[in-house]
Amino acid sequence: MSLLVVGLSHRSAPVSVLERASLSADAKAKLLHDTLAAEPAAEAAVLATCNRIELYADVDKFHAGVAELSTLLAQHSGVALEELTPYLYVHYEDRAVHHLFSVACGLDSMVVGEGQILGQIKDALALGQELHTAGRLINDLFQQALRVGKRAHSETGIDRAGQSLVTFGLEQLAGARVPVADWAAGKRALVIGAGSMSSLAAATLARVGVAEIVVANRTAERAERLAEILVASGTGVKASAMPMSSVADELTRVDVVVSCTGATGLVLSADDVLAAVSRGAAPETAPQTPEGLGPAPVAGPEPDDVVARLAAAALTHGRLADAGAARTISAVEPDGCPVGPDGRAALTGVDSSSLELHGTWADQGEATAQRQPRRGTRTQADGASGARLALLDLAMPRDIDAAVHRIPGVRLVDIESLAEASADAPMAADVDAVRTIVAGEVAAFGAAQRAAHITPTVVALRAMAAEVVAMEVARLDGRLPDLDERQRAEVTQTVRRVVDKLLHAPTVRVKQLASEPGGAGYAEALRELFDLDPQTVASVSRADAADPLNDDPGRAS
Repeated sequence: MSLLVVGLSHRSAPVSVLERASLSADAKAKLLHDTLAAEPAAEAAVLATCNRIELYADVDKFHAGVAELSTLLAQHSGVALEELTPYLYVHYEDRAVHHLFSVACGLDSMVVGEGQILGQIKDALALGQELHTAGRLINDLFQQALRVGKRAHSETGIDRAGQSLVTFGLEQLAGARVPVADWAAGKRALVIGAGSMSSLAAATLARVGVAEIVVANRTAERAERLAEILVASGTGVKASAMPMSSVADELTRVDVVVSCTGATGLVLSADDVLAAVSRGAAPETAPQTPEGLGPAPVAGPEPDDVVARLAAAALTHGRLADAGAARTISAVEPDGCPVGPDGRAALTGVDSSSLELHGTWADQGEATAQRQPRRGTRTQADGASGARLALLDLAMPRDIDAAVHRIPGVRLVDIESLAEASADAPMAADVDAVRTIVAGEVAAFGAAQRAAHITPTVVALRAMAAEVVAMEVARLDGRLPDLDERQRAEVTQTVRRVVDKLLHAPTVRVKQLASEPGGAGYAEALRELFDLDPQTVASVSRADAADPLNDDPGRAS
């Protein structure tokens, strides 16, 4: 049996694919059960975070395993296999171990060195143990990954090479020139969700100095519990809970929103945010429209007036919002569009051909924009601290409509913009030290696994030798019935010592040889040389795998 991992992450797939391929809690459980039901897999674990989905399995056939695991990922993620395949990566045996250890150390994270992945690996192991899909290999692998990750953080400065995703997101909201603590001081924050990431976000907000945090969650008890923890944290932050139904009203009273829920659809739409900013802004911070592009959409178009909304967005902000994605319209003169500068009112009486021309105008503007270098989130960072409403979306799929960052006075940072911002982050020298740790730990893990592979054979050999000793002592009793107990014990001990000395050197040496790359054949050679019963060896393996220590969740901590 051999370790295989099939997955996709922010390094291999665009955010749009990762959003669609996300797994719910139920989907993860079903995926694990179906993986074990598949013929090539004996045990499995799934690591699913906001920017990666990976399925680990112990398989007996490589090609069949890759095909089966890929099909199962596509089936349970909801993305067609032919669409998912170009973004999948495969790691096998030592490469799979190296990959997980690198992930645990934060080397494969969107923000290098972030430590949240350790908790997610621990959760993945706990789920495998709870569902009994994690056997000896998965248990050993994930527990060792946790230890390697902790070692990397304690022995190196990898934490200085990157911050947690939450901290990095807040730094992006604050802007390059403003310390997060200065930006956060006195602000009122809304945290949507009460899971592990949302809880971390709330704790980080309290630590950097916001004055008040309001927690909204579908389950009121969890929101109230998180608020109680924040109050008791000693940071001095005020905290309270509120129902999800009150989020729209709360948007008018807060300065910062952090959202990370398990929702499959949008939690905050562009209309929600626009309405909140329009109602909640003070006169001096009211959304302003760039000069010459028409009035600000204070009330906004009716939700069902799609054409009017597109026209108003294009005329007001120089951009066209379409299907939740923001498209920049540049290098096009406002008078190039047949729809007049007075926004929605000008649509009255406009014929279909003029509307088609408007669409052509918008498409030409978008095509021009696509030829321009893409402006990342960082280019707007200097003005971030003055935003009326700062939004941090850490969910996958996204909680907040990407089009909201086109609304004047609103600043949005999401998973995609974090990826862009962190792409140019400098690598610390400590990264090399972590890579050295990972390489050494991978070699040690491989050696230990190969040595463990031969252990059942060695145990079976010693069991056979003990049986031979017992048979010979019994035969001696029949031939020399006059031996007293002391003499019989001395003879028995002598025979056992002879057998142990004869077996000691070969068994120690075969374990050493088996721990080296390519040493798997020594177990088979030992079985052949001593004519060991394969069923005896298999029974030792089963008993070893059933050791209750393998299912002890405490070993993952």
